[in-house]
Amino acid sequence: MKTSNKLSINSQYEKFIERFFKWAKTRQDIRAAIVIGSRARLDHPADEWADLDIIVISTNPEYYTSEAEWVDNIGNPLLTFVEPTPTGDTMERRVLFEGMLDVDFSIVPKRGFQQLLQPGINPQTTVQISNIFGRGMRVLVDKDGMLAQVRKLLESIQNPTPSPPTQDEFVQVVNDFIYHSVWTAKHIRRGELWWALGCVNCKLSFLLLRMIEWHARVTHGWNYDTWLRGRFLEEWADRRVQKGLRKAYAHYDREDIAEALLGAMDLFRWVSIQTADKLGFSYPTSADRQVADWIESWLLKENRTH
Repeated sequence: MKTSNKLSINSQYEKFIERFFKWAKTRQDIRAAIVIGSRARLDHPADEWADLDIIVISTNPEYYTSEAEWVDNIGNPLLTFVEPTPTGDTMERRVLFEGMLDVDFSIVPKRGFQQLLQPGINPQTTVQISNIFGRGMRVLVDKDGMLAQVRKLLESIQNPTPSPPTQDEFVQVVNDFIYHSVWTAKHIRRGELWWALGCVNCKLSFLLLRMIEWHARVTHGWNYDTWLRGRFLEEWADRRVQKGLRKAYAHYDREDIAEALLGAMDLFRWVSIQTADKLGFSYPTSADRQVADWIESWLLKENRTH
């Protein structure tokens, strides 16, 4: 029954893609459209829970972000809204269609997309293009031949190998984490649980992920695939890291936030020291110990008070 449901959902997405393709071909302003993400990947392809990501390259991008009526032409929407893409340089319209089909339309101006394809692009842009298209792309519309240029560019950059952090970059992340550990403890003591919770579950989490990625690559080699923003972490991160993560996140509860802070600090300390040893870096042991002692002391007082 589960397999049948999976095929049914994927079939619904394929029918949706076909409807979008036919509609996009009739739109003079849509110059190209590409499926990216899991529905264009061979490695970790789409399952029944995957959404659909479509990049729409248009000479009139404002229409697709300011107006919503156009989505009625390709499906029956339940709701839609607009937000920045993860890179923050373009907008995307997210739509939930009947059948719980969730589709992200990243709306890209043609002129801006063409600039990405110019010779001599900077390394940051190269990485961005590789992250977006490097794992797979499925061309739906290409009226101006731009996507052939993308394929050629991908062949030339061949997924650049990440570089190890410098000592300064490493210490920056460590110091940022330790500083915000103190910040979180103070907000717990003040009773500002929302802010403390946000720091543990978001700010410290992002810094921890950076260190986990470095740890994985320094262990397995800098070509080791850690995906993007923690995707498939359960497959590539150290088992001890995954075990430690169970204690590094909190509920909206004073005592739980305090315990999660200590759990996050313990895990970050372990993975950072391991990474520093393998990179030949120094770790700010003295500052870390003083901060940990101070936080544990204050949190013990907190527990006795409440």
